[in-house]
Order: sequence, then structure tokens, then C-alpha cells
Amino acid sequence: MKITTLLISGAFLLFSFSVKAQIVDVKKKGDKFDHLWSKGVGAGRANEGLRAGWLEQLEMVKRDHGFEYVRFHGLFHDDMFPYFEKNGKASYNWQYIDELFDRMLNLGVKPFVELAFFPKDIAAANSKTQFWWKANISVDRNNFGKWHDLVKAFTQHVTDRYGKEEVLTWYFEVWNEPNLNPGFLDGTKSDYFRLYKESALAVKSVDSRYRVGGPSTSNFVSDSRFDGEVYDKNKSIFWKDDVINTKQWKGVWIEDFLEYCKREKLPVDFISTHPYPTDYALDPETGRGRGATRYINSTKDDILWLRKILAKSKYPNAEIHLTEWSTSPNSRDQMHDHLPPAAFLIKVNLDVIGLANSLMYWTFTDIFEEKGGGETIFHGGFGLINYQGIVKPSYHGYRMLHQLGDEKLYYTDPLFVSRSSKNGKISAIAFNYPKEFESKVPAAEHVNSYMKASSKQLDVTFKNLEPNALFEIEILNNTNGNIMAKYKELGSPQSPNRETTQLLKNLAQGTVKTTVKADADGTLIFKRELSPWECVLLKQL
Repeated sequence: MKITTLLISGAFLLFSFSVKAQIVDVKKKGDKFDHLWSKGVGAGRANEGLRAGWLEQLEMVKRDHGFEYVRFHGLFHDDMFPYFEKNGKASYNWQYIDELFDRMLNLGVKPFVELAFFPKDIAAANSKTQFWWKANISVDRNNFGKWHDLVKAFTQHVTDRYGKEEVLTWYFEVWNEPNLNPGFLDGTKSDYFRLYKESALAVKSVDSRYRVGGPSTSNFVSDSRFDGEVYDKNKSIFWKDDVINTKQWKGVWIEDFLEYCKREKLPVDFISTHPYPTDYALDPETGRGRGATRYINSTKDDILWLRKILAKSKYPNAEIHLTEWSTSPNSRDQMHDHLPPAAFLIKVNLDVIGLANSLMYWTFTDIFEEKGGGETIFHGGFGLINYQGIVKPSYHGYRMLHQLGDEKLYYTDPLFVSRSSKNGKISAIAFNYPKEFESKVPAAEHVNSYMKASSKQLDVTFKNLEPNALFEIEILNNTNGNIMAKYKELGSPQSPNRETTQLLKNLAQGTVKTTVKADADGTLIFKRELSPWECVLLKQL
């Protein structure tokens, strides 16, 4: 037995358990890596980006998470007023888009441009719509030329306004989840492929170096529901928990898309898709899709499948951008507000380092209205931050990831150790993603039971540090930084007053911080029992 020092809420206590020590030599050669988690993040729709609260929260995540890009729907929706027809001629209006892009760029964030949805004069007559704000989704096959001209005019405009060197850093993604019909495209697979063709040619006609990609399809599947021209619900198979993780999952339309682009000699600078760890694509609050959740390694499995398909295609060097991802695609999944997503996103991002160019969390804010406004201030919204600006545990998870260096020194669950190539300082994350949830990513059904899980033991010795090096330790757990625990203590007020709202903002930031120091020989021993879902950041000061 070893006597182990356990850190709880800044105090040191004695606790006894058996544990295997981990030894990390901080002078060893590291493996360089990119922060794929900081590449981009999602948001709801373009028009929401014109609000003060949205911009304030974007500034927060840029500061704390370093996100480079934001992707959102509805750039060409009628509430952005981009397109009019007068006397049979197209007229373009970019004022609203300009204001949004200007404000984003002023904050140091670039648009990951999603080319969607149809302006009403380009959509089919009596177009079907999606969301309460009625995005036009019906294809008019006589209007592909109008769509091409709109995309070309838009691309030329942003080139004129921001300059080619700036726009060369952007990405142009064609549509959102076009395989979902009913859903986001009232058309066929072939209609989407034609839409991609016209979009890609339009973008490249302005500058052939601009980056364009797709097909931006929904979560992976393990059946043939999307093999035809339109979704066939009769071919959907929802697997039981004891079977779901034994099946081969594949990206939707990816192989057909690559073959089409090869045949048509079209550019594909990047592949985009949405690897949610579920067997459903749209908010299943009830029905047979509810609870059809895959295991913790599903995201990595999906990326490896995608890399294999790309490697044997005509586009082996295409970038991989996973432009939506979270614990579930349900904007009313209560788990989004709770503690587990922090450990989930830390583990998955660390597991897939080097396998993709981005893994974009959906979304940074609850200022998000696909289903309308949330019924309460915490309603299971996708955001890292709620509508009032109160941060969730997932916010802290990304903040911890952002403070890692760019050289990997060690990674064995539950510990990741990095070094900065710029200043040589060490930073590490320890996390407890409990074994009880390895076979099923936590979702709404677990909100009252997720703490009924096992702890993990951490015993790490850092060698060859600078003598007396000082470190800050920050702890996120069920009682510190988990706003839902504090919210319940306050009686879960549906509409808190200003004072209570400010109190909740302060409590949400309440992770525990303390400092420790290496000894004169440059050795630091850190031992801790990690409670379920606990995340710890160790950062050299």
C-alpha cells in the first residue's frame, strides 16, 4: 500500500489505495501535433450572429478556446436579404453578411462558409422549409444557374471586400446534411451532387485556389437507408445496446460523392461530415431512435473509416473537417448542460489527434433557435455557454484543451502530457471518463445517474523539470465548475433575476485552483483520486 496525497478543493488529505505510478520525463523528444479542437466551432444561423449576446460570447470562446473559424447555417436565407429579382434580373445585397463577417473578423474569427439555404426566388415554388425560421430547402432544377451565379457573386464580393489573401484562408462548404430528406434538402442525391458542382465551379471561377468541399452529411450509419437517391426509412435498422457497437459504420454518401467528383473532374479540397456518436440524425426526444447511442471510440472509428476511403480515392490529400459533433444531435438533450460532456470532449479530441484537420463542437452558444427558444435557461441546448452567458462544464473542457502545448510527451488514460515548443513549459490534463460509460456515450437518460460510476487513480511523477518549477492545478468536478449542481442548489429558477443570474455566472466559473512546486531536483509527484467525470489541468507557470 502507498500513502497517496489527495487534493480536494485546494486541501491536501491522506488517502490509501493501490496504484501504478506513471513517470514522465519532460526532457524527452516530443511529437508535434495540431490543436484540431481549436480549428472551428459551430453556431446556429447567420442572423443570430448579428446579436450583441452572440458576439459577446464569440469573443469569450475566442479568448478562452482559440477557435479560428465559426460555421453556421442560413447565410443565404431570406433574413440575411442576399438576393432579389427585379424585372427578371438578379440583384444582390451583401449588407447583412458584411456586418456579420466584419464583426467576426474584428474578433479574430474567420467564417467557415456554409453555402445554404435557398433564397425564396431560387428555391422551388412553395418550397418546403426547415426550422421555425423557415429555411427554404426545395430544389428547383431550373434554377441551378441562378444558384451558380449567386455563389459566384458572393465569392467575388468577399474577395473584393476582404482581399484574396484573406479569402484564401477560408473554407466553402456546400450545404448542410443534404442526405436528410425530409430534413435539410428537399431533393435527391443527384440534386445535391449537381448543387455541389455548380457551387464548386462558381467558387473556383473567382480563384482556383479557394477551398471548397462537402458533402456535409449527417452521422454515420450501419445500414443502407441512404444508399438510394433519397432516404429510405424502411431500410433503417436501430440496433440494441448489445449489438450496436459490433456493426460496421460508414459515412453517408461519401463514396458516391467522391466517385461523382472524379467522374465530373470536380475539385474536392476537403471532405466534411458529422460523426455524432448516435444512430439517429434528428432530435429523437421520443420514438425508436431515442437512446441509440454508440460507444466512446465511435468518433475515432468513423474518422479512420473516412481516412481509408480517402486514401484509395482520387482525393487522398483532401482535408478532413468534421463540421458538427457533440454527445448527441438533440438540441434538447439535457446532458449537454451537465458535467460528462467535458470529459467526453477531452478524451475524444485527444484520441483523434493527427487524424483530422478539425472536430467542430456543435455549438459555442445557446443563442440557437433551430427549434425555437429554450423553455428554460438550461434546456439541453448544444452550447458551451447558455443564453444568459453562463458557462457549462464543456466550456471548461475546451479551455483546458486550449492550454496544452504542441508537443505530446505522454498519453495513457487518464493522463495527457504536453510541452510548448515556444517556451518549453509543461501542461497536462488528467480526466476520468468512467469505464461504465465506455459502451454508451452519456445522454439525457443518464442525467440523474451519471455520478454512479467508478473513480480513477492518478499517480504521476514528472522528472527533469526546472528546479522549483511552479505549477497551477485546476479541478473541474461535480461540485466545482459544474453549474447544474449549483443551479439545483438554488432551486432551479426558471427565470432568475439579475442578481441570481450574475451569481450563476460567477459560480459557473468556480473551478478549484491551487499551486504546487517541483523540488530542487526538478521532480514533481502528483497523486489524486479522480471522481467520475473529473478533469484536472496541470499547467507550468
